[in-house]
Amino acid sequence: MSATKIAVGGFQHETNTFAPMRTTWEDFNTPGAWPALTSGTEMLATIEGINIPIAGFVEATLADAPDWELIPLLWTAAEPSGYVTTDAFDRISELFIDGIKTAGDLDAIYLDLHGAMVVETHDDGEAELLRRIREVVGPDLPIAVSLDLHGNMSRSFFEQASCVTIYRTYPHLDMAETGARAQVLLADLLDRGRPFAAAWRQLDYIIPITAQSTMHQPGRRLYAMLPDLEGNGVASADFVLGFPPADIPDNGASIFVYGGDQAAVDAAADRLLTELSNAETAFQNPMIPVQEAVERAVQLSATANRPVVIADPQDNPGAGGVGETTGLLRALVEAGSRRTALSMLWDPDTVAKAQSAGVGARIQVSLGGRYPEIGGPPVQTTVRVERLSDGVFPFTGPMYGGSTANLGPSAVLHLTENGSDIRVVVGSTRCQNADQAMFRAFGIEPLDQAILAIKSAVHFLGDYDPIAEEVIFADAPGANPCRIEALPYTRLREGVRLGPLGEQNRLSCG
Repeated sequence: MSATKIAVGGFQHETNTFAPMRTTWEDFNTPGAWPALTSGTEMLATIEGINIPIAGFVEATLADAPDWELIPLLWTAAEPSGYVTTDAFDRISELFIDGIKTAGDLDAIYLDLHGAMVVETHDDGEAELLRRIREVVGPDLPIAVSLDLHGNMSRSFFEQASCVTIYRTYPHLDMAETGARAQVLLADLLDRGRPFAAAWRQLDYIIPITAQSTMHQPGRRLYAMLPDLEGNGVASADFVLGFPPADIPDNGASIFVYGGDQAAVDAAADRLLTELSNAETAFQNPMIPVQEAVERAVQLSATANRPVVIADPQDNPGAGGVGETTGLLRALVEAGSRRTALSMLWDPDTVAKAQSAGVGARIQVSLGGRYPEIGGPPVQTTVRVERLSDGVFPFTGPMYGGSTANLGPSAVLHLTENGSDIRVVVGSTRCQNADQAMFRAFGIEPLDQAILAIKSAVHFLGDYDPIAEEVIFADAPGANPCRIEALPYTRLREGVRLGPLGEQNRLSCG
């Protein structure tokens, strides 16, 4: 009996169409929080043990489906940013197509995708990738896909995927687990021998990303419902909450349900849509003005036994933020904040200056502000170079754990302006701080700080919430606007509401 041949690969990008930088071929070949583009047998070795879906799929296959022969295609990801260039998308898509053609007869394909990729020439990058693959393999070959919780999914994508699993946690602690669920679902589909009954639903309002955490309500309750919906004709029920900073028609939450009974699948999808609709008023944005956030942190830290954490969600590199806005840093300096550490500011020029000056040097710097129209001007100040690093270290937290950071030449700068005592980790590669290692690797112990300033939106909660006296979300300018009503949309579908209880979009997408 011949082996069941499954081609496996991944192509991950979360696209913020309001971000100022395009995402290029080079970005997919540059390691950061995740490995750079890898293919063939090297891919399997590279992804092993990392908390990403394809690693979970492969591990589940080795454990539960020894008769499956996995054909590795490629896996690649780039830090969230602006539109993926047509050149990058075409080149990576062609690598997938070439690999599939070379593999010969296949029984199925598994793809580790994101769900919010926007290409210069395609609103739904994942749907376009599936379309190109379908041109080669035909309409009937099973294609299983795992998605990020922040997908913006179209009907075209739904119609081309055979089955879909989606992260159920934000912070995304279950990425590998989601890949493992995709393996189980694909095995069920192959055993079935015919397509699943399937249902797709789309929500009519956009949910702010800072309101989407599954550590808080209503996300925790909504995702806890999913296992109970499965069974009695339903094999899998999942939903994405959407990625707001994307000016495309299909922005927002959508539901995917699969099983053996169409009536049961439809009923589960309708139940989820009703629950999401009823939860509208519970999706509250927790942000407060940055000056108020800093004042509260300083006040709390005076008597706290644990660090107060301030998040800078609108400059989150993990959602396309540039990672170098200065609103939060400026407020900390103006408040004379002490025993404070900020990680990570993206500023390769300042890092180069610090590397040239050496540890112990006092230098004049112009910190951040490369895009002043987005996040304010640079902070002009004098700093002491406290530490230098190559930016390579192991992540240790629950989200990035198993991966190796490649943040490029980095430095710790000590600011004392206005009586402050602030250490700033400055790096050469954009990366959100979702891991305490992004302090510890640079000689800063998070537990010794009164205030920790984090450039992240929600992922940081997985590693920082357990040590925090309180978490405060600061409203400072950035390329990841978290107030839906403030986003300059022009292409949303007509009628979708701009945030919970928000106004309906009246513009026709074009």
